[in-house]
Amino acid sequence: MIYHNEIERFPAQWLRNLADAGHIDGPAHVDERSIVDVQPDDLADYTQCHFFAGIGGWSYALKIAGWPSDRPVWTGSCPCQPFSVAGKGRGTDDERHLWPAFARLIGECQPPIVLGEQVASADGRDWLAGVFTDLERLGYAVAGADLCAAGVGAPHIRQRLYWGAVRLGNSSVSRLEGWRENAAFKTRPEWLVSRSNGFADSVWHECLDGKARRIPAEPAFFPLAHGIPGRVGQLRAYGNAIVPQVAAQFVTAFMEAIQ
Repeated sequence: MIYHNEIERFPAQWLRNLADAGHIDGPAHVDERSIVDVQPDDLADYTQCHFFAGIGGWSYALKIAGWPSDRPVWTGSCPCQPFSVAGKGRGTDDERHLWPAFARLIGECQPPIVLGEQVASADGRDWLAGVFTDLERLGYAVAGADLCAAGVGAPHIRQRLYWGAVRLGNSSVSRLEGWRENAAFKTRPEWLVSRSNGFADSVWHECLDGKARRIPAEPAFFPLAHGIPGRVGQLRAYGNAIVPQVAAQFVTAFMEAIQ
């Protein structure tokens, strides 16, 4: 069983549907409680645990990166709203600052590998520095990279900080530390090459704020009008999701560094 923690009902059911259809590895258990209420004993029987799971971005990224379903890993993209330039700027005072709850579970369960992501704002970088400090205190070696969705051919930027941690005592730690020195917060050049991966077909769309943005020219996105079943839930879930293709590139490089 693979554990997913997602507090919102719409993406939680989406996760179940994805697992049932084989798009993400399963069988999947979806826990709709807040991470604050999750206890270490609740996670004892799971090889993979995905927190703030959304619509399964990390699960799908691991799958397309070739991560074995029976290889232990935790993932978690903590809410970005407290640190996003589009948010209210409350930072660690925001009730959605849930890294302390995630760190508590990491510290008590000591998973061998943890992967995560955060918005690449100035506040996001400060947040990540604190995360690195906390993880090092918990006994992990950590590294990260600043990557954008356009680097894999997506029609938008979506700049994000991806990070990974390996529990000390693992023989691969020295290699990870070397990778951190040489590659942290740098995009590998080959990642900048746009690929024909489904993002190529996009169109410019005039938004209500007066700006024009490129969005995929797929039937599911048109028409942008009232009456589309589940449209609000879909857009909200999309907005909180990572781009799996970017995460997969990070996972691939991370796997190479720790092998």
